Amino acid sequence: MTGQVRARSKVVCAAVAGILAAASPVAVTAPTYAAEANMSANAVVVWDRNAQTAIWDVAGQQPQVQARSFAMVHGAVYDAVNAIAGRPYQPYLVAPHTNGRESVDAAVGTAAFQVLSTLFPTQRERLETQYEQWLTMIPDGAARRRGVSVGSQTAAAMIAARQNDGAFGNPSWPVGTEPGQWRPTPPTNANDGAWVADLRPFLLPSASMFRSSGPPALTSDRYARDYLEVKAIGRVDSSIRTVDQTQAAIWWHDRHLGEWEIKRQLAENQRLTTLQTARMFAMVDLAEADATTACYNEKRAWMFWRPITAIRLGDTDGNPATDADPTWTPLLVTPPHPDYTSGHTCFTAASMSALGYFFGRDDIPFSAYSEASGTTRYFGGFSQAVAEVIEARIWGGIHTRTADVEGARIGAQVTAYMVRNYFRPRR
Repeated sequence: MTGQVRARSKVVCAAVAGILAAASPVAVTAPTYAAEANMSANAVVVWDRNAQTAIWDVAGQQPQVQARSFAMVHGAVYDAVNAIAGRPYQPYLVAPHTNGRESVDAAVGTAAFQVLSTLFPTQRERLETQYEQWLTMIPDGAARRRGVSVGSQTAAAMIAARQNDGAFGNPSWPVGTEPGQWRPTPPTNANDGAWVADLRPFLLPSASMFRSSGPPALTSDRYARDYLEVKAIGRVDSSIRTVDQTQAAIWWHDRHLGEWEIKRQLAENQRLTTLQTARMFAMVDLAEADATTACYNEKRAWMFWRPITAIRLGDTDGNPATDADPTWTPLLVTPPHPDYTSGHTCFTAASMSALGYFFGRDDIPFSAYSEASGTTRYFGGFSQAVAEVIEARIWGGIHTRTADVEGARIGAQVTAYMVRNYFRPRR
């Protein structure tokens, strides 16, 4: 990596770190409300695992689709828990009337179940069994009934809010033929996910509010640096990529996202209350969803070709520094959408900066295992994860550095907008 491109990555990581310190810690030091005596410490974590089963293990949703599903679940769960706790934070959509004696476990389970069964009607029988088993562990009585009512209200508000939000619309991207224009890539030659660019955001007033200046011109030195870097280190049989870099590329590409495990691990290791867990999960998941939408909106705005296309057609771009290699193949299978900007760096920068804001610090260690790579990766803090995902997408040969860096910048901007406008303390 040249000094210039390394400097660009450091600038973005510094920007993410700035988001981490953008506000005083308000989560783990939050006061305990009387209603929390009625809360199970793990209800939100349990239903996050249940959501993962429905969203990934059964439905097999891809990351850009998962983001919307998790955001819907945890937006509704947060509103329910926050209402029962006496509304110490801004509600996301609604704040049902409560007296603080409602069963939080019943509210969490109901909110999550009703959102999930709406998202996945073919799983309804399995989800109903899971939900009924959950309710049997909660003593019958007025508290459980009122908790069910609160969860039903917040789920209904979320389901209504996401009606006709653009999900699952036109799946195809326009295909170009000119130098720099995106087209489907081998070996799958797939074209999918374009509807995410038009998804109505959960938080942002517009999916295009963080529009960038676009990818570098094909004839520029910056483009040549990006091209030569990914060509050398992202090739399937690269001689300069280390074993650890290869494992990292595969780890970050795992569709079974490590972010789920990280989120739950932090909630448990940091001993968060149910209220704190609900707020943290909602902040992370809604920021991730909107960052994904914003970056897909960028993809559609610029429709920039992927490295495999650029390198195989390097003799058509007008840049004398980019020699073509018609047989070049990346380490990873290229996803079915344009290069610029990277959805994964958008997603990760949003989640990690949201976590840093929530905890009020960057240096909390965490780890997660990937079946795809067969490895566990360890991180000393949130900005370290952002720095690695920027590199990992290049090591995998599926993104240019500029696409990664600008994606991370947008993810951090989404979180910055969120912390100014949502989930803020009311006291």
